[in-house]
Amino acid sequence: MADNISRTGGQILVDQLRLHGVEHVFCVPGESYLAALDAFHDSPIAITVCRHESGAAFMADAYGKLTGAPGICFVTRGPGATNASAGLHVAQQDSTPLILFVGQIDRKSRGRDAFQEVDYRSAFGSIVKWVVEIDDVERIPEVVGRAFHVAVNGRPGPVVVALPEDVLIDLASVEDARRYKTFETAPQAEDLATLKGMLAKARHPLVIAGGTRWDQQAVDQLVSFSERFELPVAVSFRRQSLFPASHPNYVGDIGVGANPELVAYAKSADFILLLGGRLSESPSQRYTLFNVPVPAQTFVHVHPGEGELGRVYQANLSFNVSPKSFCASLAVMKPDARPANDDFIANGRAIFERWSAFATQVPGSLNPGEIVRQVRAELPDDAIIANGAGNYATWVHRFYRFEKFGSQLAPISGSMGYGVPAAVGASRMNPKRPVVAFAGDGCFMMTGQEFATAVQYDLPVIIIVLDNAMLGTIRMHQETHYPGRVVATGLRNPDFAALAKAYGGHGETVKTTDEFLPAFRRARASGKPAILHCFVDQEAITPAKSLSEIRNAALAKKKD
Repeated sequence: MADNISRTGGQILVDQLRLHGVEHVFCVPGESYLAALDAFHDSPIAITVCRHESGAAFMADAYGKLTGAPGICFVTRGPGATNASAGLHVAQQDSTPLILFVGQIDRKSRGRDAFQEVDYRSAFGSIVKWVVEIDDVERIPEVVGRAFHVAVNGRPGPVVVALPEDVLIDLASVEDARRYKTFETAPQAEDLATLKGMLAKARHPLVIAGGTRWDQQAVDQLVSFSERFELPVAVSFRRQSLFPASHPNYVGDIGVGANPELVAYAKSADFILLLGGRLSESPSQRYTLFNVPVPAQTFVHVHPGEGELGRVYQANLSFNVSPKSFCASLAVMKPDARPANDDFIANGRAIFERWSAFATQVPGSLNPGEIVRQVRAELPDDAIIANGAGNYATWVHRFYRFEKFGSQLAPISGSMGYGVPAAVGASRMNPKRPVVAFAGDGCFMMTGQEFATAVQYDLPVIIIVLDNAMLGTIRMHQETHYPGRVVATGLRNPDFAALAKAYGGHGETVKTTDEFLPAFRRARASGKPAILHCFVDQEAITPAKSLSEIRNAALAKKKD
């Protein structure tokens, strides 16, 4: 990098990425940003070439989740950009820092519906934090610096930067920007004193951890805080790596298909500390967990970004700070007297143990819960577990016990197709950590082509495909609301094990629970990307109820 030397816009752009600490980029190449691609040729920044733009965006989201720095994704204009929109929506709902750089038509062709022309401000304005199109090559350092700032500060989220083709080939002598910073604010001393007083009065307190802007140190500080004040801790939907499941203060996760006992337990609390999360539709059980807008409990909300504070829940006390900053402040807080919360913690822990200690019996010869338990027993605490959306994920969330920060990759947005590319991206960044993705057959077929990316880069990811030959979640909803009237949810699938071999990976078919563990061990020993094609009975639709039970209950209700 050198200031005041004439460079192309593409070179200036790549130089800014390096200055901002970017080490990895996920992309699908396109002619609209060839000048930037050429600049990557001589750059130390690693590139992962993906098979589809949605996969590239999901990988960038996984990077943002694991590191807290913006995941960087490059796609071409028009179809490339719209294909990537699924990843933008995940990043927005999940509060993940991500920057999508999109090729754009040249400036002189604007407004003519030119080849693959899209107005990105209109297309993406409602699902990202900021959309910008660079009109002047000399402003690239300024705009890119602002993009990083917007992506990571406040409530993190996605940013779209459009790159007109002619701007990338223009020449300019400009100074580089300074590296972006993540700004932290600290809680006020008087507010912390108020919090301490509230805790002293609480008899049934509960902490619910969620959101982003965490790290392992913040998790450790929360653990210590919960021990000093004897606080039970739950985690929000798909945020299970924010508190170690083995800790006696952990009481479970509140999300889709939540433990009814845990939901009742949370409602019985007299004090809620919502730490980092939004408690949106899924974890709030469709906004029924606590009263809206004024919860009946003493309610404390910690969230980075004033836009969320008071938006749904009017708290007794609010902190506009990140979880990292808040947990650091908690490190020096000590109770004046021993809290009287022992029974409440014990009751919550017992609820969790009953829910997750054993895999429920389900129809068929393969039990997804037992498979999840076996995977958990085989892997170290730093293994990364990824999944997309579907009923299969309920077994993962219920029976896998997450112990370390950054061990779970799952979309709060409920996006199908997320798990496979997220696992590939995670393995690309962490080649020495075991990475496993669970996917339903429908979920896998949406982005399964990224298995070829894993093969290209020799990434030993293991994809566990739970195949029930249908779109299980939608079928469950059909049987709930329109029992017996099945439409458009059946699937005819390929041989996924043979597909893995065709790509150059390891593949095996698993039809019984007993067959799974030896196959899983062989997959790990192969050192190759692997797919385990596991056949699940269609009746095994949830850990608690069969498909027939759901249908029969709905029919009985209709008769009443």
